[in-house]
Amino acid sequence: MESSKLLCYTSLVMRTHTPPIPFLDLTAQNAPLREEIDAAMKEVIDRNAFVLGPALVSFETAFAAYCEAHHAVGVSSGTTALQLMMQAAGIGPGDEVITVPNTFIATVEAIAATGATPVLADVDPKTWLMDPAAVEAKISSRTKAILPVHLYGIPCDLDALRSLADTHGVLLLEDAAQAHGARWDGSRIGNGSTACAFSFYPGKNLGAMGDGGAVVTNDPDLAARVEALRHHGQLEKNTHSLVGTTGRLDSLQAAVLEVKLAHLDEWNDGRRRVAQRYRERLAGSRYRMPEPLPQAEPVYHLFVVHHPEVEKVRDALREARIGHGSHYPLAVHEQPAFAHLGKKGEFPVAEDICHHIVSLPMYAELDLDSVDFVCDVLLKLES
Repeated sequence: MESSKLLCYTSLVMRTHTPPIPFLDLTAQNAPLREEIDAAMKEVIDRNAFVLGPALVSFETAFAAYCEAHHAVGVSSGTTALQLMMQAAGIGPGDEVITVPNTFIATVEAIAATGATPVLADVDPKTWLMDPAAVEAKISSRTKAILPVHLYGIPCDLDALRSLADTHGVLLLEDAAQAHGARWDGSRIGNGSTACAFSFYPGKNLGAMGDGGAVVTNDPDLAARVEALRHHGQLEKNTHSLVGTTGRLDSLQAAVLEVKLAHLDEWNDGRRRVAQRYRERLAGSRYRMPEPLPQAEPVYHLFVVHHPEVEKVRDALREARIGHGSHYPLAVHEQPAFAHLGKKGEFPVAEDICHHIVSLPMYAELDLDSVDFVCDVLLKLES
């Protein structure tokens, strides 16, 4: 038996009776921080400062500094962050916002919620991210903003997109729901556009113990409008100058997030180690992966692979008790709610990606032996 096949066979035999490999293990992240998190939450409870309290202000200050930006405004979810960011930027009925088809539905939901029209542009076949050339072809007199998605924690080409936005006099906004701590050309995501939206859903690289989100910006006026919009449109107490909503990040979640923020860079380093092992082991096979641009420093919220026989891949992972996911199996225009945004075949790159991908286990604490076992299972299909 060839040595490579023998290694694969030996690994599979050794793992036959071991526990399953989870797709995500939040206990591994939360357990070591339990005492510190409990203490932070106790302080909020003892103060009875649950809404817009000191813990929120402290986290907002810390997260803005982490993102190398001037302002961070905590809100109730990543979807809320996207919507309020756009509303604060003046986007509404009659406007168009250009984004991508291979994203979570929230990106487009948030555009629609402002009253604006989502416009889809296909993605680059190498990076799987927003293609500036495809965007330029979609710019019209109604275009108000370009909204790239740093999908899977891999930064988009912000230089090209900034240039495009400046040339056409439109806003550049960012969906960084999966990109906490990522960098483009040395600068943190969150400091390279008009404003940037983050999600703190529990499974994110920086996740709360509930839901949450934030808008990060260097524009003090936009930050002030987001602060007002999240709190019933109050620019000052008891004066409702804008039509707002209840969209605040509560203080208990802010306290948890500030504890976790101190560990984010270490966790992201762990994710990069895992991603590097996947890339090394799967190189030369039929498994395709998005290729980050040289200026990008990804944080690998997800590690997603493309395979022409993806259902066989899913079956093999399931049989080996390896957790996996689908992010996202249908392009936005293939969802019934947004079928009016495009016809089947209109965005061939995005559609091909969505139809042939599977998300592999990815978290900072995942040991490399487990990564090797996942790769052995995957590569067995290639033999």
